[in-house]
Order: sequence, then C-alpha cells, then structure tokens
Amino acid sequence: MKTLVVYESAFGNTEKIAYAMGKALEKSDNTTVIRADEVTPDDLKGMELLIVGCPTQKFQAMPASKTFIRKSPREILKDLPVAAFDTRIALEDIHSSFLRFLVGTFGYAAKPLANRLRRKGGILITLPEGFYVQDTKGPLKEGELERAQLWAEKVRQLAEEHNPAKKAG
Repeated sequence: MKTLVVYESAFGNTEKIAYAMGKALEKSDNTTVIRADEVTPDDLKGMELLIVGCPTQKFQAMPASKTFIRKSPREILKDLPVAAFDTRIALEDIHSSFLRFLVGTFGYAAKPLANRLRRKGGILITLPEGFYVQDTKGPLKEGELERAQLWAEKVRQLAEEHNPAKKAG
C-alpha cells in the first residue's frame, strides 16, 4: 500500500511522530514521510493512504498543512482513505483555567485537518488523533512515539478494509 505521511513541525515533535509512523508502516507499505511544504505532484501519484499532521498552534493547524490540503487535487483525494493527527499539550497539563477554557472552546488542529481532508473527498477512516508534548516546545511525553506507531498500524489496517480496489478484487 502506497502511504504518504505529510507533516509540519515547529519544534521537531510532530516530525518525530511522523517518522515513528513511517517506521511502523515501512514494514509492510511503500511509505514516504515528507514535510507539507515539500510535497510534489509526483509524491501524490498512486497514493492509497494519506496521513496528515501538524502541531496545534493558536488552536488551529499550521499554514503549510492547510495549504497542502487546499492545493491537493480533488481527483487524487476523492475516495482516498485519510487520517489526521496533531501534537498538543494535554488539557490536564494546562495550568491556566482561561487557556483550558479556550482549548475546550476552539480545540486542537487534528479535527480541522480531518474536516479539510473530508471536504476534498477523502474518506476519514478514523477519528483525528492527538499526541502529547510536555510543553509548547516539547519534548514529547513518554510513550508517544510508540503510541504513534500503534496508531499508524491501526490506520493502515482500516485503510486496507476501506480500499475500494481490494473490495472489487
């Protein structure tokens, strides 16, 4: 299965998560891990699974991730299994009640990324996922790289189940 893991990273944490996913998927897939602002049209050819992620900043996805999705041709994303993730600070680790209120109101980046992928025709095969950092600049919380690998494997399995070519064959 040709898989593309597209990421944007501010402090290196999301990049580590993306590469952990790539490592888990490379065992059984043709997987490419690439920054959102470096994706070329050739990277998208023949793609069977797309995973997109970025850090949550100011309660939203970062610009390059949104631009990547906006510029991706609808005909490539149509009926393509997709999944979205972000890196974030856990709500219980936010000490300011006002900031917790804002996060509760505006949320994290993964859900809007997933919605953008769906609007472009992708088939969201799992709920958006968040991976946790200890502070704005990180580091990642213990166990998050392993959790990212397990999540990526689950996403691959779900993509295989939703693959229209496999169902037809």
